[in-house]
Amino acid sequence: MNCHQCQENCQSQKPNWLRRLLRKNRQQSPLGQIQAIEGNIALVGTPNVGKSVLFHRLTGMYVDVSNYPGTTVEVSRGVIKLKGHQIGIIDTPGMYSLVPISEEEKVARDLLLQESLDAVIHVIDAKNLGRMLPLTFQLIEAGFPVILAINMMDEADKLGLKVQSLALETELGIPVILMSATLNQGMRELKQTILQSLFLSSPPKPTFGKLEVAP
Repeated sequence: MNCHQCQENCQSQKPNWLRRLLRKNRQQSPLGQIQAIEGNIALVGTPNVGKSVLFHRLTGMYVDVSNYPGTTVEVSRGVIKLKGHQIGIIDTPGMYSLVPISEEEKVARDLLLQESLDAVIHVIDAKNLGRMLPLTFQLIEAGFPVILAINMMDEADKLGLKVQSLALETELGIPVILMSATLNQGMRELKQTILQSLFLSSPPKPTFGKLEVAP
């Protein structure tokens, strides 16, 4: 039997960490039974930056995947449990800009505008900062409370690339986390930053009145 013909529970092509998460998902309560969500955050980023890996690292066992209304674009939602707080999280489709040129980008943009978000985590590839930071600037200018997660630091280190995270924090005025989601590196720092952003400080809420985007 070919791979594309097998049942969806086939695990042969999935990495070990993802197989463990999928097994755990089937054993836990569905997302609909989670109560008392105390905040909402969204993961944003271009394709192939490890955003979905980070989503599964954060959510672990509570995941719900469904099509965005009126489209065939899948949107994943989950819950993070941090220090007694339950926080909703959305894994948005890949996007390059707040001005969409594809259905996936339009769905991601619409989710950002329509959801009541307390933070947006922009996940970028450490090897391609120059190409990906323009979306960071757009998110900041649009008024979103942004956390910049610079992922794939292990790959950048192998190439001898260094990222001055403190300098970036100073220039951008937002938290910057260096991490490698596949290796579970930087996850503690990211979770602490999420807690601080949502519960230990009072960042300004995003205002979208001045944001002009294409339909």
